[in-house]
Amino acid sequence: MTRGDFYRVSKPAARNPRPFRVFLVVSRQVLIDSKFSTAICAPVYFARHGLSTQIPVGPDEGLRHDCSVHCDELVSLPKPALTRFVGRLDESRFAELDRALAAALAIDPRALGGPTLALSPQAARDARAVGRSNR
Repeated sequence: MTRGDFYRVSKPAARNPRPFRVFLVVSRQVLIDSKFSTAICAPVYFARHGLSTQIPVGPDEGLRHDCSVHCDELVSLPKPALTRFVGRLDESRFAELDRALAAALAIDPRALGGPTLALSPQAARDARAVGRSNR
């Protein structure tokens, strides 16, 4: 499991009328790789409102239809529920994801030193490798 993966989750919440929902994993890779039992995810809906907290996605990411990731509805899902892989958000779109997450959490990306708030999975692996070699 890596940041940017889409998974189809069966009955994600009791109040959800749908039998399944697709989610995008948005947690930091270090958290995903840890023994922590959950991952932070954003739901995917057919509704597209063009909000700054939404990212348009569709067949290019492995989804059946055009829809959007709603970063203003983050949930913590058990990792064992994330087993039905659907597709992947291209790493070239991670800055767009980070901007939507920043908007959803009222974080000014400029206050953090740049437009990208989190490392892509490959950049996170590279950073860990550099950290290990500096020990």
